[in-house]
Amino acid sequence: MSDRQPSNTQTIDPSYEARRRETQRRPDEARSGLFSTEDWWAVWIGLGIIVLAYALFASGTSIKWLAVAPAKWSSGAQLGADLAQHLANYVALFVVFAILFGIAIAALGQSLVRFVPGFFAVFVVSALIFVAGAWTNASRYNLEPPLIALALGLIVSNLLRVPAWLQPALRVEFYIKIGIVLLGATLPFTLLVWAGPVAVGQATIVSLVTFFVIFLAARALGLDKRFAAVLGVGGAVCGVSAAIAVAGAVRAKREQASVAITLVVVWAIVMVFALPFVSRALGLPTGIAGAWIGTSEFADAAGIAAAQAYGDLAKHAAGAIAGAPEASLQAFTLMKVVGRDIWIGIWAFALAIVATTRWDRDEPGVIKTHTTAGEIWTRFPKFVFGFVIASALVTWIAGHYTLAEYRSVVTPAFVAPITALRTWAFTFCFLSIGLTTRLGSLSSTGAKPLIAFTAGVAVNVVIGYLLSVHVFGSYWASLGQ
Repeated sequence: MSDRQPSNTQTIDPSYEARRRETQRRPDEARSGLFSTEDWWAVWIGLGIIVLAYALFASGTSIKWLAVAPAKWSSGAQLGADLAQHLANYVALFVVFAILFGIAIAALGQSLVRFVPGFFAVFVVSALIFVAGAWTNASRYNLEPPLIALALGLIVSNLLRVPAWLQPALRVEFYIKIGIVLLGATLPFTLLVWAGPVAVGQATIVSLVTFFVIFLAARALGLDKRFAAVLGVGGAVCGVSAAIAVAGAVRAKREQASVAITLVVVWAIVMVFALPFVSRALGLPTGIAGAWIGTSEFADAAGIAAAQAYGDLAKHAAGAIAGAPEASLQAFTLMKVVGRDIWIGIWAFALAIVATTRWDRDEPGVIKTHTTAGEIWTRFPKFVFGFVIASALVTWIAGHYTLAEYRSVVTPAFVAPITALRTWAFTFCFLSIGLTTRLGSLSSTGAKPLIAFTAGVAVNVVIGYLLSVHVFGSYWASLGQ
């Protein structure tokens, strides 16, 4: 009797089947339809906000009244007056978020009654975090709202017990997916042209080199290729956002995404202090320091804090630091927010195809079958389409303006309010990450992920320095002049 299996039969290794079940998405993500998955709802909510913002902008008004955030304050009296003045705006923002998120939650077949009380708590805590971030001395201590949210969440979850009623509102992936779609509205493709080939080229070099260093180091240490991909993209692009996007694209385990996020955040916090300090010690001009920070930092919030801190140092250094103070933040924005963040969609698309056509078929005990376009479509994180559509829409809008007009007209009335709402979404996400992360449980993965990621950090920092200071130094030094 032949040992060969019939052509319509698959031999499946039990360990593989167990792993496959482990990496399945939540039930709401497994369903099909434009209104049946978390990814698609993130797209509709994000694009809905952007379209509304543009409609108001085109009519001569703005969505700024809804995208509320505390003004800078230095005394309790100032803070109290500002909060009292904008109390109605905060109430309106909560109601809008609760309605939009609630519609999605209900459509996904989950309990709205359980979600709303928890989300109210998340919103109130996030508002208090925004208050802390608006303190006039906050930038001196790098107290950016998303970082405060993460730190607070980690403290609470690891020292206290998170109440069960809060759990339904701690939707890390949902909040970050909406934030990524809104991020697209702040990254028109035109910015790539305005940024110039230097910024785009440097960002491309860093994204590719960092990814492959981390990926190959992780594979050499025996880590799963899906885990290696999540770690690699987390270090190569915009840490948390990219890690979540790629984890879904390659079907990585949930705990693997959590480890990647934690490593990104840990190194982001280290860099937020180390990079400005070392830049100051080396006497780097503001533009060069901002480019190095943008090349080497792993999170937008942390990088903005570091670049802003260096710009503030230049303001008070009485000419000891060359360059315009604002050049630090400008260079960071070109490198990180424009050049590197645009790779989120590229890596998610590329790795979704690789995982579907190669990695899945290479699993032990699984007969090699032809991969269909439908399977690639099912695997691809749909919220990345929202990111691309949002970017295309803003590109069309930006096409009607020069760069100077874009910054003076479009940014304050249209882009800035969307950026504020994106920061709210990211704050919800980072707070949820902190509240759902038990540092003790991460120790089960061992030191290998840390070693692999740290190898990428070392290469990233060195290459970033060489490119920013020696290869393209004249370009970055002249920025803002």
